[in-house]
Amino acid sequence: MNAFPPALLGGYQAFRTGRLADERERYRRLAERGQSPETLIIACCDSRAAPEIIFNSHPGQIFVVRNVANLVPPYAPDGEYHSTSAALEFAVQSLEVKHIVVLGHGRCGGIMAALDPSAKPLSPGDFIGKWMELLAPAARAAAADQRMTGPQRQRALEHISIRHSIENLRTFPFVSGRESNGQVSLHGAWFDIASGDLWIADGESGDFIRPPPETA
Repeated sequence: MNAFPPALLGGYQAFRTGRLADERERYRRLAERGQSPETLIIACCDSRAAPEIIFNSHPGQIFVVRNVANLVPPYAPDGEYHSTSAALEFAVQSLEVKHIVVLGHGRCGGIMAALDPSAKPLSPGDFIGKWMELLAPAARAAAADQRMTGPQRQRALEHISIRHSIENLRTFPFVSGRESNGQVSLHGAWFDIASGDLWIADGESGDFIRPPPETA
């Protein structure tokens, strides 16, 4: 019952003889000099949408924060526990990242729960329900729009949640100040799990646009 998951041990062995062997020098430098990633990615904790895999990144390249539905809460220095805000503070103030990306994805379970008025709490604490209250007004508006199908509502709220999180990023003084000085830029992106396509939010309109494929 208490045995370490065999699949993880097998994966580690493959990592040790494969990627670790190939990147031994990179890991050594990271251990000696510390990390200095240029990009913070705020992503969903969904197991199908790992930023490190989507962006084919190397160790030390991106600083990743993951939570349910890739949400950023508004700035609230109230003395309570704020995991996402703490990671954001560290990435911006200490690591001095140059880019912050809010990465959403298709078929998000948190977004699905926000759109379902009949969803029941998974525990007496209803931690997911409380967390998703950050999107409650937008979720109610999307659910009430009878012109959209269920999948359309889902995708619409997934996109809205990304824009909403970017707006909330700007409520943090250390983010808005650096953005206004050109020291950090904010981005939105949405990953389609089914197709593997990445859509980028236009900085002016907020529309999500699929970048053109690379040319040979």
